[in-house]
Amino acid sequence: MTTLQNDLLLRTIKGEQTDRFPVWLMRQAGRILPEYRAVRASLSGFKELVETPELAAEVTIQPVDILGVDAAIIFSDILVIPDAMGLPYQMIKGKGPWFENTIQSKEDVQRVTEKIDVADKLSYVFEAIKITKKELNGRVPLIGFCGAPWTIFCYMTEGEGSKTFSKARRMLYQDPELSHELLHQITEVTIEYLRHQIAAGADLVQVFDSWSGVLGPDQYSEFGMKYVRRICDAINDVPVTVFAKGAYYAREELAGLNCQTIGLDWNMDVAESRKLIGPDKTLQGNLDPCVLYADFKTIEQKTKNMLNSFGNQRHIANLGHGVYPDTDPEKVKCFIETVKEFAKN
Repeated sequence: MTTLQNDLLLRTIKGEQTDRFPVWLMRQAGRILPEYRAVRASLSGFKELVETPELAAEVTIQPVDILGVDAAIIFSDILVIPDAMGLPYQMIKGKGPWFENTIQSKEDVQRVTEKIDVADKLSYVFEAIKITKKELNGRVPLIGFCGAPWTIFCYMTEGEGSKTFSKARRMLYQDPELSHELLHQITEVTIEYLRHQIAAGADLVQVFDSWSGVLGPDQYSEFGMKYVRRICDAINDVPVTVFAKGAYYAREELAGLNCQTIGLDWNMDVAESRKLIGPDKTLQGNLDPCVLYADFKTIEQKTKNMLNSFGNQRHIANLGHGVYPDTDPEKVKCFIETVKEFAKN
């Protein structure tokens, strides 16, 4: 097993004392980099890149080489799960994911299944992880990830992105039993999926609950957190990060999860979050991604303000959401370099 040359991220997650904060960005492997666009231009589309292990590995490593981040995150998509379960999707340019078929009834749920060979169906992801680990050669940790069951449920019932996800939320009210059945199936496949990622070499994993914020506290507890908790309880081999965007009301409940790190979006006050979550978990985030549209001086100051707000406590520097695709890579480098140069008090 290759020894990590830069284990700053993992030491921070464990609560060990470090000289500086680790830094990486959600969606760091992607459209902000011309090098990524060059690889993508030779392909038919996004899905071909996700499903071609050698190329997925290449773009996973690009941010390590170009931006100097302290971790790589495997280039993939949260929607490989419904795809593997029998609900294929397309990625439409300028629009995002689109499902020709959606889940609206018990018959629809019966057509998708958790009884799949995850190792076979998602082999391209695991192969990409193996290649990436070999190519990284221990330079930085590799992060695996998945979408949280509620977020996957949203896409499977809605069929595309939405501001409200009203079709998904409607199902929770009209047929809660069916909703739980689908969420259970998604959860079972997701647990198996993460286990295979870890076996392939992922050093830690992150659960993205991108649409947790469209639910109220009671519904998120029942239809969201319940299944995230099952995932956290099932994954014990590596550290787990949970990022529930918009679920500001759930921070105390998130603190009770069997995970090591909680991701914060830019609307979650740092001091309040630390008080609600407590000292025993690492916090990750939470610079507003739009700060990176500002001038360099402002980016430096806002980044320092964020780091000062966390003090000496356990913190991974990141944005409060994925980096936006039209962000100047030089502005991203400014953020990363500011974090690296910021010595802890």
